[in-house]
Parts: sequence; C-alpha cells; structure tokens
Amino acid sequence: MSLRPDFKARAILVADRIELRAWKAQERLASSPLAVSVPGGGVAVLFRYGVVVFFDVTPQEETEFLANVSPALSGAFAAPETEEVEITIEPQAREGMRGETVFLASDEIERLQVVADILSKSVMLAWYEARIAGSFELIEPLASELQRTGRISARARGLSRQIGAMLLSQHLMAGVVEVDDKPELLWDRPELEGLFIRLEDEFEIKERHGVLVRKINLITQTAQTLLQLQQGRHSLRLELYIVILIVVEIFLTLYELFFKHS
Repeated sequence: MSLRPDFKARAILVADRIELRAWKAQERLASSPLAVSVPGGGVAVLFRYGVVVFFDVTPQEETEFLANVSPALSGAFAAPETEEVEITIEPQAREGMRGETVFLASDEIERLQVVADILSKSVMLAWYEARIAGSFELIEPLASELQRTGRISARARGLSRQIGAMLLSQHLMAGVVEVDDKPELLWDRPELEGLFIRLEDEFEIKERHGVLVRKINLITQTAQTLLQLQQGRHSLRLELYIVILIVVEIFLTLYELFFKHS
C-alpha cells in the first residue's frame, strides 16, 4: 500500500448490507473494520451496514471495485449517499481536521480505519436525516389537520408503516451502525483515540445522532397518537352501527308483534 501525500477519502452508502465474509484472510489489510487494497494502489474500508470508504481511489477504480464486489452486496442503492474529505499526510502536523482537510501523521492502515469509521457514520447519519425529514413531511400535515378539524383522514395502515419505519431506524442506528460506539481498534491503539475524538467532534456525530433519536421519538409518538385517535373513531363508529342494528331489530320485532298479529 502506497498512498500519495494528498488524496481524497470518499464514503459511499452502496447497499443495505455488505457480506464481509466474502474476503479471505490473505486478501485483508486489516479487520474490524475490514480494509482491502484497491487495484491501482488505493484502499477501501468496508462496513457491514453497507458503506465503503475509499482512500486515494479514482472514480473509475471505485466503479470497477464496486462492480467486482456486487455479489457481496444486499439491497444495492440506485442513488447512493456520499461524503468526501481531503486527506493530507504530514508527519509533524497535529492530527485532526482543519478546514475541509484531515491531517494525518502517516497513511498507516489504523489511521485510515479511524477516518473511515467517522466517515461511514457521517454518511449513514446523512441518509437517516433525509429519511426522517421525509417522515416529518408526512406527519406534520396530519397533526395540522387534527388541530384544525379535530379529526384525521389518513389511513391507519399508513400511520402503522410510519411507526414501523421509525422503530426500524432506531434498531439500525443502535444495533447495526452503532453510532455511539468507538471502533474496536482503539483498544489495541489507544494513542489514536485523540484523533478519533477530534474527528467525531468535527463531524458532530454524537450531536447529529442525538437530534435524530429525538426526532424519531417525536415522529413515533405523534404517529401512535394519531393512530390511537383514528382507531378510537373507528371503534366509536362500529359501536354506533351496532346500536343502530339493535334499534332496527327492536323495531322489526315490535312490528312483528303489534302489526302482523293485530
């Protein structure tokens, strides 16, 4: 592996999942997260939740690499989310981000893995942010309609889907992406924790995650409230139908008793 002193790191959310067991041990530069060489001299770091982070890789090399690994992808995205940053290797520089550039003391694989961990979380958060913004756009008119008219017209199935989508998002962020967790390599390389913390702060990983969790909880609670109101209205309507049927039955019985036998 030999990278240039200045190059780009580019994170791409390519699929729902990447099957990392497809790479044999001898093909790996490192594990946790998995790092492999890219033909042409660059490096790719892959995450099971569907993100690939490229270092010093041209667009053509990216395309060819992703085409070659497509059998390991599940649920490939037609329009992937991306994020990129400039990397400068400068042995005497204080490691971290200045402006739009990340400065590293060397291009050793562990440092690239730290950068990849941050970029992969950032691109996943960007995808969730867009997804949840769409859910807000669906829920907000329903809440406004409830405020104006005291009722909602949305179908219960649509609200149930919103609740399910938010619960799934919570599960994926907490259990799959593990946004709040530090990379495992810091246990073996604690001296890199300063670099990780500085990049985590620069990309506002914890803050963005906290905002998303609050938004997900708000959407879930709002959708549940609207669904309960709608179900209550349906139950009231059903009870009314039952009462009407009982009244009709009583009238028919009275008719039979007093008019047919008179």
